[in-house]
Formats: sequence, structure tokens, C-alpha cells
Amino acid sequence: MKKSLNLFDTTLLVAGSMIGSGIFIVSADIARVVGSAGWLLVVWILSGVITLFAALSYGELAGMMPQAGGQFVYIKKAFGDLVAFVYGWTVFLVIQTGVIAAVAVAFAKFTGVFIPFFEEGNVLFQIIGLKITSAQLLAIFIIALLTFINTRGIENGKAIQRIFTSAKLIALFALIIVGIYYGFHSDVFSNNMAHAWEAKGVDSSGGFTTLSGMSLATALGLAMIGSLFSSDAWNNVTFIAGEVENPKRNIPLGLFFGVCIVTLIYVLANVAYLCLLPLEGIENAQTVAEQGIMFAQKDRVGTAALFVVFGDIAKYLMAALIMVSTFGCNNGLILAGSRLFQSMAKDGLFFKSTAKLNKFNVPARAMTFQGIWASLLCLSGSYGDLLDYCTFSSLIFYIITIAGLFVLRKKMPDAERPYKAFGYPLVPALYIILTTLICVDLLVYKTFNCGMGLLIIALGVPVYFMFKRTKHGVSEN
Repeated sequence: MKKSLNLFDTTLLVAGSMIGSGIFIVSADIARVVGSAGWLLVVWILSGVITLFAALSYGELAGMMPQAGGQFVYIKKAFGDLVAFVYGWTVFLVIQTGVIAAVAVAFAKFTGVFIPFFEEGNVLFQIIGLKITSAQLLAIFIIALLTFINTRGIENGKAIQRIFTSAKLIALFALIIVGIYYGFHSDVFSNNMAHAWEAKGVDSSGGFTTLSGMSLATALGLAMIGSLFSSDAWNNVTFIAGEVENPKRNIPLGLFFGVCIVTLIYVLANVAYLCLLPLEGIENAQTVAEQGIMFAQKDRVGTAALFVVFGDIAKYLMAALIMVSTFGCNNGLILAGSRLFQSMAKDGLFFKSTAKLNKFNVPARAMTFQGIWASLLCLSGSYGDLLDYCTFSSLIFYIITIAGLFVLRKKMPDAERPYKAFGYPLVPALYIILTTLICVDLLVYKTFNCGMGLLIIALGVPVYFMFKRTKHGVSEN
């Protein structure tokens, strides 16, 4: 593989893969769960800190094992083939492809703002009870287009990532500056902060329930699922380590810079929302101000915030920004994910043909497999449910990987570690403890979704033994 990605590229890959459409939407749900401006910001700050803790820990693993496949390689070294395969299986079946499908459909939905043919409810035909919409077909086209472009060489994917990630970072900073500027000329922010720590969640009847103590802790854990998902995919850069210049240095630094940039943007974006919109609102209200952040139409907080400044044109500005954001996000996901599946195939743990590189030195077949499955998820319409299931699964594998840091310190004490995890053992241990508490919270209050996530993970075990029994792969030799 050609090593052509420098520190700038790795940072953009981290940031670009993290920023999709979540930052423009999920604050509405968080506001309904925690019910105050202060706790809304705490949720985003905590999510950023937790993500940074993980990224700092991954930096040591990336420096030790700068091979393509990243997290799969780390888990394999620490816990063996079975656990590594189950991770890769879950990534292929749900985590990577489910996110690719969801991001592509988000792109298509917001294209509908400009071209009504692609509006979400436009059903074209039905196949065996499945309703096929124009938005789904556009999503599949986008996946196919980005897959094709990336099969033509790493330089193509790198160029797209540079252009689209830079564009959305500039646009987000512009949104933040406009929001905060207008906030200084109104009393919206001060009104929101007047009761910043009076947490109260919206109940099933549309009323408010005061939160304190354990109920507040539970609400914070549940609220963080959206912000953590919006901060996910930062680990994708580890999949593509084989094509990074000086990966022992550039991947740890790229992880650090990328996560810090995105965390800063997310927190400031929410400050901007609070400068433009009241936090509390009334469901089914007629105006943007009455709806507030809590009940923004279709949860589109970003659009509502821009409406305060630009009026009716806001929906077009935000739709364009989300299209740029999701296009760049999916490019990074498609680019990186295929390298993980190729690494699995080289170890005999995925389809043999996906181990091969094409004439452009990229794993085109692995990328094609990934694109086909993501497209099927688009057609099934089940990717939304799958994302609910895989968020819990993702957290479990982050915990396992960072636990591997402790295991490898014991198993490989003399291994070269160009970068050592910041704050070891405290920071990695804190991450494991905090994330475990969030998982317990989700398991108790979202039992079905978590159970489905665990079922998907468990299904990987018999599939692993099938691969081993049939020797469907190639050996490392």
C-alpha cells in the first residue's frame, strides 16, 4: 500500500468521519432528556472528554502496531482471533455499514430540500412488502459513487476528504460565530442560563419531571447516547494505518487533534444554539421560538437556529451544509472501513477475495462488499434500528480494546511504544469505568436495543468457527 496520508490528512479523516448530521439534530433529544442549558452543555463536554480519553489510549496501540486494520489488530494481539473476528463481524454487519447507510440516507433526505423528488416520503414502488423510496435510491447511488471513486486510488479519497472536511469545518465555525454574535445582541442566552442547572426531563404526557441524584445520573447516561454516536467513527483512522506516512507519530497525533477539534466545535455549536433559541419549547407550536430547542421541527435544531438569523433561506443553507458534511463523512467511512475487512481476510477471517489489492493498490473487493451490504441496509429501511443496536455494541468494543492496553503492557512489556497513553493507568481506567456505567444504564433502560446488540455480537461466534472450519481465507504466509 502507498503511504500517502500525512498528519493533516489523518486529522481530517478523524474529524471528517466524526462530523455527519448528528450535531445538527441530536441536541433536541438531549434537551428533552436533561431539560436545562447547563446540563445540555455538560452532556456534550462529557462525551468529548470520554472520546478524548479513548483516543489518547488508542494512540499507544496505534504506535505499537501501525498496520492496516487498526482496532482489529489491537484486539487480536490482546485477546486472540475469536474476539477480533467478532469485532470485525459486528463492524461489517452493523457498525460501519449501518452508519454508511444512515449517513447516505441523511444526504438524500436533505437533497430533497432542493429537489422535491428526493423527499423522504416519495415511494416509487414496493418489493416483497418493502417500500422503495427515491431517497433510498439516491443514497445507494452516493454509496456506489464514493465506492467507485475510492477504488481508483487513495489519492482520490484523500482529495475528497480534504475538500469536504475543510468546507464543513469552515461552515460550522461560521455558524458558531454568527450564533454567538447574535447572542450578544439578545437576551436568549442569558435567559437559558438563568436556570442552567434545573434539570427536568420531558415525560410521556409532554410535561416536565424534575431530575436530581440518581434520576439525573440516569438521564445523563441516556442523553449521552446521541452525543457519543455523533462523536463516533474517530477510530476509523486506525484502519488505514498502512497508508499513513510515519504512522507511529501521525496516527496518535491525528487522533488527538481530530477529536479535540470536533469536541470544541460541538460544544461551541450548542452554545450558538442557546444564543439563538430558547431551550424549552412547546410541542406542535407554530413558531421556531415557541418550539425551542426541545421541539425543533423534526429535531432539526441547526435549521431552527439559522432561521432566527436568515429566515426562510435557513432551510436551504442548513441542507447544503448537511449535504457537504454527510458526503465527506461517508467518504471517510468508505475509505477506511474496507481496510479493516482486507486485514481480516489476510488473517483468514473474512472472504478470501477481499484480501487482494487492485492495480491502484487499494482493497477494491473489500470496498465493494462493504458497499453492497450498506446498500441493502438502505433498501431494508432497518439501518435506524441497527444503529440503535450497534451504539451499545460499539461501546463494548471500545471497552475491550482499551482493556487490551493493560493486557499488552503485561504480555509485551518490551515492545516499542513511540507514544505511551497519556495518564496511564488512570485515564484508560476512567474511560472503562465511565463507559461501563453508561452501558449498564443503557442495558437497564433500553434493554431490547442492547439485547439485540448483544445478539448480533453473539452471532459472530458460530460464524467465526465456520470460517475456521472451512479455512475460507488466506494465511499470513
